[in-house]
Amino acid sequence: MRLRSIKDFFVTIFLVLFFSAIQCADNADKNRDFRQDMRSFVQGISTYAKAIEPGFLVIAQNGQELITQNGESGGSIVQDYLNALDGLGREDLFYGFTADDIPTPEAERSYMIGFLEIAENMGVDVLAIDYCSSQVYIDSSYEVSEANGFIAFAADHRQLDNIPQYPADPYNVNAADIAVLTEGENFLYIINTQLYGSKTEFLDALQNADYDVLIIDLFYQGNELLSAQDIASLKQKANGGLRLVLAYCSIGEAEDYRYYWRSEWDSNPPHWLEQENPNWPGNFMVKYWDEEWQDIIYGNEDSYVKKILDAGFSGVYLDIIDAFEYFENE
Repeated sequence: MRLRSIKDFFVTIFLVLFFSAIQCADNADKNRDFRQDMRSFVQGISTYAKAIEPGFLVIAQNGQELITQNGESGGSIVQDYLNALDGLGREDLFYGFTADDIPTPEAERSYMIGFLEIAENMGVDVLAIDYCSSQVYIDSSYEVSEANGFIAFAADHRQLDNIPQYPADPYNVNAADIAVLTEGENFLYIINTQLYGSKTEFLDALQNADYDVLIIDLFYQGNELLSAQDIASLKQKANGGLRLVLAYCSIGEAEDYRYYWRSEWDSNPPHWLEQENPNWPGNFMVKYWDEEWQDIIYGNEDSYVKKILDAGFSGVYLDIIDAFEYFENE
């Protein structure tokens, strides 16, 4: 009876300490600077990649508030963060913010442009992505983006799974060699390959297109790694000019169809894996500041960014930069 009491005592102590540790960890997370955590993450990726391949491009999608210290367009600029970037992507800038084929409200548009102008003035090129299928809106999207000095892509599928049939040729099509992002006049953003019956069919479609910049996935159908030979075959436009090929990489969410996903995570997830994104099944929020998650993304031979480098991409297009909003609102 005494032995059982001693055992129960130590079990109780263990449980108290265990749950206290969890509570402390939770409190520490709540007190984090989630925006600086994301800046540091992006800066780490940039430093790592550029050390291996000077001239490697790093573009961040959305999360434009990270440009300034207080998240306001009039705030002090975070120079270290901008120095890590070559480009800044922004979805729904002129069309698609509330719904596809709907003009973005003026207040939202002006808010975003306030940050994007800062980026442009600091030498960071802006890629604007709109979601619209009406030819009138597509024309408007390209014209307004150009007027603002942005490189544009009007996607008629939010799934980013096709090469739009309109316009028949890319906006401002040209045969010039594109060596740096600022030389690009247009780009294609296609990261879902489900509509293509084979990798060869997908690559052929891209090879026959004249876009200056391609943003594609590192994998065909989510799990077949594109080779260095595949990527090399895409670096020339159909009209003969050279172009840039960027690899999409989500750093604010984990995707259960990627090579790094482990089957045991379905029932026993790691401590840094958060809830599933209800809008994108199979995508899970992550504590992106956690070392284990960052090791998956960059810094070692099996990391995602190293695979992108090994495949010969011109740069990386980082997504879910705005994951800080999720944790700030928890």
